[in-house]
Amino acid sequence: MLDKTNSTGELKMNRRTLLKYSVGVGVGISASQGLNPLWASQETEKPKFKLDLCGGRVGIEANQSQLIDLASANGFTAVEPLDWDLKKMDQKALDAIQEKRKSANLQWSAAGLPVEFRKSEEKFKEDLGNLAATAKLLQGVGVTRIGTWIMPCHESLTYRANFRQHADRLKEAAKVLEQHGLKLGLEYVGTKSLRISKKFSFVHTMQETGELIAEIGQSNVGYILDSWHWTMAGESGDDIRSLTNEQVVAVDLNDAPAGIELDQQMDTVRELPMATGVINCGEFLKALVDIKYDGPARAEPFNKTLNAMDNEAAAKATAQAMKKAFATVGA
Repeated sequence: MLDKTNSTGELKMNRRTLLKYSVGVGVGISASQGLNPLWASQETEKPKFKLDLCGGRVGIEANQSQLIDLASANGFTAVEPLDWDLKKMDQKALDAIQEKRKSANLQWSAAGLPVEFRKSEEKFKEDLGNLAATAKLLQGVGVTRIGTWIMPCHESLTYRANFRQHADRLKEAAKVLEQHGLKLGLEYVGTKSLRISKKFSFVHTMQETGELIAEIGQSNVGYILDSWHWTMAGESGDDIRSLTNEQVVAVDLNDAPAGIELDQQMDTVRELPMATGVINCGEFLKALVDIKYDGPARAEPFNKTLNAMDNEAAAKATAQAMKKAFATVGA
């Protein structure tokens, strides 16, 4: 996985830093699973979600132009906006990258929130002060979605204190994003082995995330749904169907290593979707179809074998796995 300091990389980089206990990443990305014929009803509307290529999440090291090329060549319909690269461009270059994306029939997916809200007040205030400039840049090229993740534990803050800190800080960030037409998605982390790694547990389910969103009280804040965390939290398709399309900012698709109890799974040891069948991608996606979700869906497998591939091979393997999962719902 990339080791870059940039907002779109903040998910895997920050989590990798925090997960010092993590072990090597599993293999098995080519394992097969029979397709679940969930797309049986002709009355069900065809899925509208987008096949999204997020490079760093699948071991691809590329700039914005290269990532657009990889996405276009492999049948993706959305591509990650790389703010660290976009910031280097003058207006002429930004216009050119916009034209290239549109010519490739690609939509932007979700950028990463460039604000460290989990640590010191000083660091939070510093990042918050820079957020408006990044948000304006993203708005200028047509990005409408940003996301981040919630650490499900803390060494010193109790649940209540951590909840208050998250609500206050994320509210401030959401206000800035709202001024630039950006929705903020929050991803809960359901992995038990991570949740119990520190003294105090924290938000790790869809329901708790909803309570945090309600406390934040900003209309532009919603969910990032990950099939991994949905499974680890013991949730079902009905939990997803309790939401609306407007509440879901982005979606992650993953599978899990076989032969390991869910409570023993490690957060950074995953597989591409449909690799093992431990995670029911079909049920997850069918529920998204039912709420008419039309946003991006991306892979985030933290997979050593995938990361070792060159960019072309990694993009191809990711596309094949994602398309196999999409086929379970007729997409």
